[in-house]
Amino acid sequence: MTIKQSRIISTVLSPACGVWLRSQVEQVKELQVKISGGDRQILGGYIPHISIIADHAVYQGLHLSKINLSAENIRINLSQVIKGKPLRLLEPIPVTGQMLLEETDLKASLASPLLSNALTELLGTLLTSAGINQPNELLKDNPIKWQQVTLDNNQLTIAGVLANKSDNLTPVAIRTGLELASSHVLRLAPLHIDTPLESASRNLDSFELDLGSEVDIEELKIMPGQLVCRGSINVIP
Repeated sequence: MTIKQSRIISTVLSPACGVWLRSQVEQVKELQVKISGGDRQILGGYIPHISIIADHAVYQGLHLSKINLSAENIRINLSQVIKGKPLRLLEPIPVTGQMLLEETDLKASLASPLLSNALTELLGTLLTSAGINQPNELLKDNPIKWQQVTLDNNQLTIAGVLANKSDNLTPVAIRTGLELASSHVLRLAPLHIDTPLESASRNLDSFELDLGSEVDIEELKIMPGQLVCRGSINVIP
């Protein structure tokens, strides 16, 4: 290894990866990036392996307690990075790893429009499956403020309040078990919905949520106060 090559790798690539990753999150308590590969490979824009460990990161309002990721065969625009351009992926890459979500961080994530809107849309879909007419229109006129997440053994409870036009608040909750129907399909079962819309409560045997073919989940475990997910996802540039 020449001194020039060593300086390019240490002073350009690693900081550029760190800057790019930090630009993707709103905050992160700790971030570790480890790059492996030969000089010629890396200087040609090819990274054989990269590992990333992050603690208490916040992405689009979503609080992630701990993530441990690794990826291989990564191609980047290193020639442009050297000239001061932002780092960019040139090809899709499979990323594998494990994610730990703590109950407190999930509760904090409820303030994110990304998660809040997704939960409201999910509730509308569940209510449609339960036979309630036009629940999405009802939920549009009666917004939900999600407030609480509880994690127990194989049990997830998400609760909030529904506000009507008179600002009267009514409790709403989704209680469900969570398991893998396949590597990219989550099965919610048994499933119970507490809602004031047309009925005090509704039960569904199960409901399946397809996360897409780019997702491959190997393990999903709910424990008291924690949720652990292990698998891989294809990252598209």
